[in-house]
Amino acid sequence: MSRILSRVATFAILALAALAITAPFLWIFRGAFSGSDAELYKLPPTFDPANLTGDNFGQVTDQVPYFRFFANSIIVSTTVTVAQIVTCATAAYAFARLRFRGKGVLFAVVIGSLMIPIQVTIVPLFLVMSKLGLTNTLWSLILPGIFSGFGIFLLRQHFMALPYELEEAAKLDGAGHFRTFARVILPLSGPSIATLGILCFTYWWNDLLLPLVMISDTERQTLPVGLVLLAGRFSTGSLGTIAAGIAMAIVPVLIVFLAAQRYIVQSIASSGLKL
Repeated sequence: MSRILSRVATFAILALAALAITAPFLWIFRGAFSGSDAELYKLPPTFDPANLTGDNFGQVTDQVPYFRFFANSIIVSTTVTVAQIVTCATAAYAFARLRFRGKGVLFAVVIGSLMIPIQVTIVPLFLVMSKLGLTNTLWSLILPGIFSGFGIFLLRQHFMALPYELEEAAKLDGAGHFRTFARVILPLSGPSIATLGILCFTYWWNDLLLPLVMISDTERQTLPVGLVLLAGRFSTGSLGTIAAGIAMAIVPVLIVFLAAQRYIVQSIASSGLKL
């Protein structure tokens, strides 16, 4: 009996937690199809199928160059994600498998970089990009994200958990470091690499501070700044229109996450042998 009560209590707690997490998203999607802002102010929230409309989505594209913002975010997020996977995977392999002088010091620097918030480095970063003539371009958003201390740490921990016997077997077959990395380590690291890709894509898709500082031309802004413009300078103040813009921004990240969420669990629970 106590076991049943424990399971019921656990299920109830998880259900409440899931409701608390999903409620804001449900409100956003409800507002995106709402025909009247007055309904969004009602407590408790109401749902009237007869008052649903898709006009809010058309208002979004009429008020701001939404698809231009969307394309800029896709370019920045995808490029940074691919670049981080390449740079973090190669650096993590060096820290996990190779022996070289100063390895401990360099890795300490990488870990130390995780403790420095971007707000501290934003002014020097802007000055560097200005000297290079890259401000007001998408390169000023891409280049700062090519390397990631967190990504290096994440993949290093996974690489260190892989059996050394697999690497030794590759060496007996005449494989060098590059071939071992490409043919042995990477195929066994799919879940961890996918996890890094999801986290990186989500972070840069949602980043507001860097585009706000680096980009001054509206046509080159990314989606988070575009949503701010939608709610401010270019907007008539309609909550339904703002909710529609947010809903359109959520969908790509939601698709990426749902398609690859199982890799997050695998990257935590799996070792090289199990894979």
